[in-house]
Amino acid sequence: MAHGEIRIVPVSDKAGRAAFVDLAYAFGARDPNWVPPLRMEALELVDPARNPFFGHADVQLMIAYRGAAAVGRISAHIDRLALEQPADQGMGPGTGNWGLFEAEDEEVAAALISAAEEWLRGRGMTRVLAPLSMSIWEEPGQLVRGHDHPPTVMMGHQPAHYAAWFTALGYTRAKTLHTFELDIVRPFPPLIQRIVAAGHKNARIRIRNVDKRHFDAEAALILDILNDAWSDNWGFVPFTDREIAYAGKKFKPIVREDLIMIADYDGEPVAFMMTLPDMNEVVKPMRGKLFPFNWAKLLLWLRNPRVRTMRVPLMGVRKRLQSSRMASQLAFMMIEQIRANSVANYGATRGEIGWILEDNQGMVAIADALGTSINREYLIYEKIL
Repeated sequence: MAHGEIRIVPVSDKAGRAAFVDLAYAFGARDPNWVPPLRMEALELVDPARNPFFGHADVQLMIAYRGAAAVGRISAHIDRLALEQPADQGMGPGTGNWGLFEAEDEEVAAALISAAEEWLRGRGMTRVLAPLSMSIWEEPGQLVRGHDHPPTVMMGHQPAHYAAWFTALGYTRAKTLHTFELDIVRPFPPLIQRIVAAGHKNARIRIRNVDKRHFDAEAALILDILNDAWSDNWGFVPFTDREIAYAGKKFKPIVREDLIMIADYDGEPVAFMMTLPDMNEVVKPMRGKLFPFNWAKLLLWLRNPRVRTMRVPLMGVRKRLQSSRMASQLAFMMIEQIRANSVANYGATRGEIGWILEDNQGMVAIADALGTSINREYLIYEKIL
């Protein structure tokens, strides 16, 4: 596909995927707050043989060239599980996506996005929801607030000027995602402390750590609660069994038993909260490379992580409890236990919760009650093809 002097070349082999990944490092190096992912993980993300997302998605990677120089990249993808979701929940029939976007200038951006739209339209898509890199569970949205500090683990970080390029091409805001930060050294407000204390006196409630001796079973339990808890949320796409196993394998090295809580009510697991030490703090200076010496540094850190920031990427309460006061009580109890463990055992001083949908009233209310502030904002755009 050609657009004037710009050529858009589909990626179809291992060498092409490596070139596609290399572009992210070339563009990201211009931003001091960008965190280079480990290259092995960046390659795995776009490898159909290794990433289970490809098991239910059609994906086309593309690289833009101006002359012999690579000047941008984009992924176009159709998630077949997303097509099965109700249209009023954000995804639904006819909705395709693009993501993993980088462009040298606005002309390149227009050529790449046009090529992605053409690819989606040719496969029957009538609407685009973007950027998603690549699953809704990975790095959704374009960063529009929070460029002044590095992202935490598993959060995206894109140049601010991309947003104007998207809107110039007819994209409009579909949804806003927020992350919230809080000082975890300071005790939570007295009201929250009273709610937590009352919960501990309730014999029907039990808050426990995950047990890594039974890691696979615990991971499956957490993701079962997640699929139920998030099933009515905007943008929801269920995890497959392969993705559950894959996520468990990826998370296992950084999982700490005292940072992931499961809440039982009347003996039934009904809620969970996952917290991760911000691995970006140790990975950022490595510039994506584990060899020759960074693997040893990372291994030592994994054995005894000390961090400034803890991130809560996922939490959920089973759907039948979500409209009850019990839901917020369980959340506050898990947050307080993790807060105390984070400070005492890892030296953390800061927490980050998110991403959270702008209209998720329950989670926004919890964030407000804890005294948090919004530190990053991402936009997901849409366009009719």
